[in-house]
Amino acid sequence: MKHVKISAFDLPDAWFKALSHIWKEGDIFPVGFGSEETETKKLNLTIEIAQPDNRPLVSDKAPCDFKYVQGYALEYLWCGQKQDEETYTYGSRLNNPVNQIEEAVNRYIEEQRDRQVTMVIRLPTDIKKYGENQKKSEPPCLSLIDTEILDGKMHLTCYFRSWDAYAGLPANIAGLQLFNEAFVNEINERGKLSLKTGKMIFHSKNCHIYQRQYQLVKELLEPKPNPKNLSASFTIRPKNES
Repeated sequence: MKHVKISAFDLPDAWFKALSHIWKEGDIFPVGFGSEETETKKLNLTIEIAQPDNRPLVSDKAPCDFKYVQGYALEYLWCGQKQDEETYTYGSRLNNPVNQIEEAVNRYIEEQRDRQVTMVIRLPTDIKKYGENQKKSEPPCLSLIDTEILDGKMHLTCYFRSWDAYAGLPANIAGLQLFNEAFVNEINERGKLSLKTGKMIFHSKNCHIYQRQYQLVKELLEPKPNPKNLSASFTIRPKNES
């Protein structure tokens, strides 16, 4: 199992670097049980993002846009509501049976040096292979959101048990940045503080590219040369040009 650590400046940089490392160095992992039983390329991956608040949060090459990310952050992460056809959302797990976001806000208002504020999405029952009515289990990919304040900034450390690097990762990290901004705003307004958002660090034991995405990733990372640009590069310049 290959473990790789990536240091990225902002969120789009993190997405491109994750795809590049998996594409070039990833282990072939044929999935035998999961949402898709297919071949993947994967890494045990750590990503440290220095400036996750830098805009834009999403690359214009990503298969999602900022409008989608806003809805994801509000409806799937922050709020506890879920659609009838959904078993859960991250927000429903974070808000029920304990409102973990509210408890986290209250704890940080009381004490900013608290190092125990971890919000958990995965449940012990998620270990079962089949759920109700013998339906195949679909445990959450995002397992926990750990938080810490240092130097007046709220830093997040998140763990994904399994992570779709091409389609899921760009929306997930952008959504979690918006989540952190809302989290910090809530603490600041109610606690009369002036915290800012800080670094985001992600771990995933299986950050992967699906076989059906191979061609998309290859075209993204290895674009074909534009004939116009190619011809321009061979233009003869006057001798006094550098």
